[in-house]
Amino acid sequence: MSRARVARRIAAGAAYGGGGIGLLGAAAVGVLLAEMQLAKRSVGGGTAPLPPAADGLYGRGFQGAGEPIRMALLGDSTAAGQGVRRAGQTPGALLASGLAAVAERPVELRNVALPGARSDDLERQVTLLLAHPGRVPDICVIMIGANDVTHRMPPTQSVRYLSTTVRRLRTAGAEVVVGTCPDLGTIEPVYQPLRWLARRASRQLAAAQTIVVVEQGGRTVSLGDLLGPEFAANPREMFGADNYHPSAEGYATAAMAVLPTVCAALGVWPEEERLDADRREGMLTVAQAAAEAAEEAGTEVTGARAPWALLKHRRRRRLPPVTDPAPAPPSRDHHP
Repeated sequence: MSRARVARRIAAGAAYGGGGIGLLGAAAVGVLLAEMQLAKRSVGGGTAPLPPAADGLYGRGFQGAGEPIRMALLGDSTAAGQGVRRAGQTPGALLASGLAAVAERPVELRNVALPGARSDDLERQVTLLLAHPGRVPDICVIMIGANDVTHRMPPTQSVRYLSTTVRRLRTAGAEVVVGTCPDLGTIEPVYQPLRWLARRASRQLAAAQTIVVVEQGGRTVSLGDLLGPEFAANPREMFGADNYHPSAEGYATAAMAVLPTVCAALGVWPEEERLDADRREGMLTVAQAAAEAAEEAGTEVTGARAPWALLKHRRRRRLPPVTDPAPAPPSRDHHP
């Protein structure tokens, strides 16, 4: 069965449900568990520091150019920035600084991501963000899915939580960009056949995530191949001390891939919105676009008229140097 069909069935909640085995199927579970024990002896050999707090104001040089853009990050340890020691090295800080440079406006960042989180924690994170209606983010970036795969959460449940999250944020008025599940088959100490199974599961989940996000009015960016050729070619540079979480260079690579879509969602991306046939951009069904995006890093999928979606390969923009965040400006909203 093609990845597009599998993703569509997962998104529709019609397959792989009930048993909790999820994407891999019963026949693979025995092999998976045996290989997982071997992988655990190697993964985590080092210690990943707790993610540094990066909340605050970025783009201080643009103060006075308009109200700050409110950006929020949700998700797991990747969104939180676990694996680096400086706030400026986290994906939130990198994205906020990059958005400020492109929009020429300050950006106020709030990060509610939690290391170890699965998709069922997104409800709590959204509730935190929407606690004060007058402070709804302008743009939300979500990175989630890796822990769903490693803990064998049924994919239908995983994408259901994500779909609900995107719907709540869009209803509140926020733009949403989701960095889909990374390719777990690139973690260096993981051996075959677990590597192949992890790759298959994570890419199928990424495709299903794209379908539900687009259907709820959000955009997705594939992170799969970012943890593929580039990470595989430079594992010592791209992975952190625990051989699992990205290093500062790894987070910068991911942020460069997501930044153009964040800017486009807010209408500040400087490139024209036109299709480039040489870059294999075009209109596809949502399921086809989702399957193709799962195969190539930095691929954006945006909803068009149902059942069609726009697949784009936006050019990455080098990120500016990031300084430590300034304290966020006081809210002008009055809350009880």
